[in-house]
Amino acid sequence: MQKVIRRRDPIVSAGLNNQLPALLQRVYCARGVKQDEELQHHLTLLQKPSFKGLSEAVNLLADAVVAQAKIMIVGDFDADGATSCALAVLALRAMGLPSVDFLVPNRFEYGYGLTPEIVTVAAAQQPDLIITVDNGISSIEGVQAARELGIAVIVTDHHLPGSELPDADAIVNPNQPGCPFPSKNLAGVGVIFYVMNALRAELRQLGWFAESGIPEPNMASFLDLVALGTVADVVPLDHNNRILVAQGLQRMRAGVARPGILALLEVAGRTPHKLVAGDLGFIVGPRLNAAGRLDDMSLGIQCLLCDSPSLAREMALSLDELNRDRKAIESGMQQEALHMLQKILVDDADSLPWGLCLFDENWHQGVIGILASRIKDRYHRPVIVFADAGEGQIKGSARSIPGLHIRDALDAVAAHHPGLLKKFGGHAMAAGMSLAREDFAAFAQAFDEEVHRQLTEDDLKAVLVSDGELTPEDFNLVIAAQLRDAGPWGQHFPEPLFDGEFFLVQQRIVGEKHLKMVLSHDAAGKQLLDAIAFNVDVQQWPNAAAKRVRLAYRLDINEFRGKQSVQLMVEYLELC
Repeated sequence: MQKVIRRRDPIVSAGLNNQLPALLQRVYCARGVKQDEELQHHLTLLQKPSFKGLSEAVNLLADAVVAQAKIMIVGDFDADGATSCALAVLALRAMGLPSVDFLVPNRFEYGYGLTPEIVTVAAAQQPDLIITVDNGISSIEGVQAARELGIAVIVTDHHLPGSELPDADAIVNPNQPGCPFPSKNLAGVGVIFYVMNALRAELRQLGWFAESGIPEPNMASFLDLVALGTVADVVPLDHNNRILVAQGLQRMRAGVARPGILALLEVAGRTPHKLVAGDLGFIVGPRLNAAGRLDDMSLGIQCLLCDSPSLAREMALSLDELNRDRKAIESGMQQEALHMLQKILVDDADSLPWGLCLFDENWHQGVIGILASRIKDRYHRPVIVFADAGEGQIKGSARSIPGLHIRDALDAVAAHHPGLLKKFGGHAMAAGMSLAREDFAAFAQAFDEEVHRQLTEDDLKAVLVSDGELTPEDFNLVIAAQLRDAGPWGQHFPEPLFDGEFFLVQQRIVGEKHLKMVLSHDAAGKQLLDAIAFNVDVQQWPNAAAKRVRLAYRLDINEFRGKQSVQLMVEYLELC
C-alpha cells in the first residue's frame, strides 16, 4: 500500500533545556513537550490521586483488611487485565490480607467483564467483596447480581462508560463522568496501582501496619507490572504514564522485577538491562496475552504471581509455546482474510468498504483482535473481525485509524439501528462487540455507512509522520543511543521516525520475508549503512532494477558477536 510521508514542523520550544542535543529538542517539541519537567520521570511528579470514588473504595478496602474479609479480584483476559489482577493480589497480601484470590472469565465461556454468570462462579467461594480490575464499568447486570447476593463491589476500570453506570459500592475510573483526575489515559493497571497506593496510606494512618507488625509494602516494587500492562494495552503515553513506564523499566533493567516477567524476557531471548518500552509491547505482552487468547489467562497471572524463578520459567515456556500456536493460527486466518479481500478487489477495485467487516465461522475467537489490527495496517481503514460465539451469536473485535473513535462509531450505529448490537464497549482505537449471526450483513452495511459519515477519502490514506531527514553525520552510535534512551516511546509519544533517499548497494531476503539491505548516501558508497525491512512483499523484493529507494526508518543499534553498529529499522520503502 502506498503511504504518504509527512514531515513534522521543526519547532523548538524556548522552555526546553538548550543543553539537550538539537535533534532531541526537535523530537521532543514535535511531541508537544514544552517544559523540562515533562521529560523528568520522578515518582513525585505523578498526578495526585484526585479520583472520584477513591475515598469510598479505600474506606471499603481498609475495613476489609482490618476485618480480614475475603476478597475476590475479577480480571480481564489481556495483559492489562493480568497485570492489574496480579498487582491487586500481591498488594493486598502484602498489606496483611491473606484471603484474597482472583477469577478471570474464560473468554470462550463467559465473555468479557463481571457478568451474572461470573458472579455465580465467584459466589461459590463466598467472598465479602469483589474488586473488578480493567473491567466492570459496563457490568450493570453483574454488579446487580453481586449486590443481590450481599457481595459488595468495587469497580476499578479505565474503559469509557456507557449512558448507565453500574450500581457498585464504589467506582474508580478516570473516565467516569465527573472524575477530576486529569490523566484520562491510565491503563487498568495504573488505576489499581493508584487505589492500592491510597489504601496503603489509609492503613498507615489507621496504625494497621504498626499494630499488626507488618512492614509497609514498597509500592514501587509493583511498577514493573504497571509498566508492562500500560505499554501492552497501547494507551497514550502522556507524562503521567511515561513516569510509570520509565520507573518500571528502570526496575526491570536492574533485574529487580517479578520472576515471571524476567522469565518471559529470558524465553524471548531479551536481556533486561537493554530493555525498552517496545520490548514490553512486542515481546512480553504477546506471550502473556497468548494465554487469554488460546487458553486461560490464569496461567499468565500465575506466572506473574510466582515467586520461584524455576517455576516461573516453566510457566513462561508454556506461554511461549502458546504464543507460537497463536502465530500459526493467526497466519492461516490472515491468508483467508486477504483472499476474501482480494476477491472483492478483483471484482471491483473501488468496492472495498471504508469500514471493513470480516467473518468466518472457523476463525478463532481469541485471535480476531490481532487479525483486525493486521488488516487495518494493510488497508488503512477501520476493521472489525468476527468469529462464531455459539448459540447464534458472533463476537467482533475492532481496530480503528486516526479520525474515527471506534467506540463512539459503534454507539452511533446502535442509536441508528436499535437492537442490532447486543453489547459493545472499548476505546478510541479498539473495541469489542457481539451481535446475532443473522445480523452480520446488516451490521456490516450500517458500520460502513457510519464510517462514510465520519471520514473522508483523505483519512483513508496512510500517513507516516516523519521527524525529517538525518544528515550523514547523524548516523552514529551516540545519536542512536540518545534516541533509544530518550523515551519511553509509545502510543501518542512515538519513537522518532526519519525519512530520506538512499542508494541501494545490496539487497537480499532473510528469514523468508525480511529484506536485508546495505545502503549508501552517495553512488560512491563512502558511508555504508545496514538496514532491514520486516515482512516485505516477496513478489516485489528483492528488486534487481532498484537503484535508489526512499525510506521511512528508525535509527537503531544492532549488536552481533559483541560488536555494535548502526542499523536502520525500515517502516516503509518505495522506489525513487
